Amino acid sequence: MNLEDIRQEINEIDNQLVKLLEKRMELVEQVIAYKQTVGKPILDSSRELAVLERVANLVQNEQYRPTVQATFADIMAQSRAYQATKICPE
Repeated sequence: MNLEDIRQEINEIDNQLVKLLEKRMELVEQVIAYKQTVGKPILDSSRELAVLERVANLVQNEQYRPTVQATFADIMAQSRAYQATKICPE
């Protein structure tokens, strides 16, 4: 496989990831509504740790585990930042 073929496959995966991330953000909107209703804080450390543990257990290739966990940590950080713009706008 040449570099352009590999990049094309990466592009296809990126397309799928964008759709999934948008779907995730739609669910984050529901989380925001819930947290506003019940007065829950944006950060739920125990939930984030559980997500990172669950994700780590899903990774089949152990050498990828730290990178995948870091990616999910970034996703959750961006989700918190987005929530903050909706729950505590300046």
